[in-house]
Amino acid sequence: MDAINEDLPDEGWRRSPTIYDVARAAGVAPSTVSRAFSRPGRVNAETAERIRQVAADLGYRVNPLARALPTGRTSMIALVISDIGNPFYVEIIRGAQTAAAAAGYIVVLVDAQESDRLEREALERALPTVEGVILASSRTSDSAIRMVAKQRPVVVLNRHVADVPSVVTDTAHGMRLAAEHLAQLGHRSVSYLAGPEASWTDGMRWRSLREATAELGLKVHRMGRSAPTIAGGAQAAEGFEVGSATALVAYNDQVAVGLIRGLQARGIRVPQDVSVLGFDNTFTAELVSPGLTTVAAPLRALGENAVRGLLAILGGARDRTGRPLVLPTRLVVRASTAQRSRKRTSPASGTTNVSGSARNASTSTSEGSR
Repeated sequence: MDAINEDLPDEGWRRSPTIYDVARAAGVAPSTVSRAFSRPGRVNAETAERIRQVAADLGYRVNPLARALPTGRTSMIALVISDIGNPFYVEIIRGAQTAAAAAGYIVVLVDAQESDRLEREALERALPTVEGVILASSRTSDSAIRMVAKQRPVVVLNRHVADVPSVVTDTAHGMRLAAEHLAQLGHRSVSYLAGPEASWTDGMRWRSLREATAELGLKVHRMGRSAPTIAGGAQAAEGFEVGSATALVAYNDQVAVGLIRGLQARGIRVPQDVSVLGFDNTFTAELVSPGLTTVAAPLRALGENAVRGLLAILGGARDRTGRPLVLPTRLVVRASTAQRSRKRTSPASGTTNVSGSARNASTSTSEGSR
């Protein structure tokens, strides 16, 4: 046993070295070590260099949170999303991380699980350690978001809140493209499968679709709400009656994929019996058969612009317009939509083709500014 103990390092070396270990080894006070890392200009250059060398030899690393206490700068921002299982957020997260890393920041990801309560609780824990917050598709109230904005700089994604900078997609134009596409295929009756009640985006999509179909002379009605998931779409398919509409527009791609699967399970053919159209153009749109026609949102750009806007605020920028930054949408036509015909068998325009109007949309410029 004694031989084994002799091979073990001293207990002091089993733990991470502290500021006191560095001070003792360098022959200075702990406060001098602290200043050498936080305010190097206030420490003699020779002493500061000796402290850094000793710290390196001991393997000492500065605790970023402890170092941030005097300045409030942690180089961390929180990205709050409503559901980490939703593919919609994949590219948003990647875009946010890319923009944050380029500026020397890291992203702390918070999954609210479609719960306003969990979102508030997570924010309460995160706010003391982050410099700013991005709320993506937040389910909390406008007043709650403004309260957060009083504590830390905030940028809101996929939602417009007065007096809070926001980045949104051009939903009105996207739904107009969708309605025009269906009208060109001969559809005259459209159903919209709604998303979560607390979703600001759902309200905008429904209103935009109503306005577009009214201008085009199409009939539209709203089906019951569903969870914004594949399972939610499949469940909604159970209540669809053939003949009630010849085209279905879903709240998002997840719901649309579930609709297609649920309809097919009932023997209802897509697109021969009913066309289905989604929103967002996530990777799931190409994993279902037939491929999903959908309105494409610039997901990565959403994340990138949100982070850049937040960092600009942290740098002292001010919102001069009060309007959200609006990013363009486009229509991607795949095989889930087709001509309204009892005997049709082929999809419209082929698989994964972008419509002519979509090409024009893809070149549109952003409207508004932070």
